[in-house]
Amino acid sequence: MNVLRSRNGIALVTSLMLTLISMTMVMALLYMITQGTKVSGEYKRYKTALEAAYVGPEIYMKDVFPMIMRNYSSATLVNDVTAAFSGVSLQVDTTQSCLQSKLTKATSNWPVGCDASPFAAKNPDMNITLQATSGNPFTVYSKIVDTSVGNSDISGLQLEGSGVAEGSSVITPQHFPYIYRVEVQGQRQNNPTAQANIEVLYAY
Repeated sequence: MNVLRSRNGIALVTSLMLTLISMTMVMALLYMITQGTKVSGEYKRYKTALEAAYVGPEIYMKDVFPMIMRNYSSATLVNDVTAAFSGVSLQVDTTQSCLQSKLTKATSNWPVGCDASPFAAKNPDMNITLQATSGNPFTVYSKIVDTSVGNSDISGLQLEGSGVAEGSSVITPQHFPYIYRVEVQGQRQNNPTAQANIEVLYAY
């Protein structure tokens, strides 16, 4: 009975329990802080890659595509495009035949080997290299994955409708532009986790 009624050691047990609870709270707080730091870092890397990815449509759609249309029949088209955009280290990763077909033919009429998978970095049409203010540069991949054929002038000199009767003063054909679905991926070199993907619907 004396052993059962003894309260010796209860303070020690209580102290150990409070210590355990305190340690659990501290560990939970440290875990939340660590996870918050990781999420913040991931978000920063994503935003940086996204900014790099946004450059892709600006260069590809506004500059590269019109140049390809102007020089569509050139036998040295790929070399001409690469040389014209050497400042951003543009590389054409597909064949000239495939690139021309993607720009002027419906998807179903593309030659065998033209990749239409929705992953820009897998068999891309083109890529450019963008230098970063710090760290490794970014590579921006671009790939046309779907083409809807219209009647745009493929000379690249005007973005107006063209057709048999366009020169007539009486009949003007309704303009239906070429419409492209383009996948773009910005990715930091040597760090594939720092990447962002965007999809662009472009009417030419």
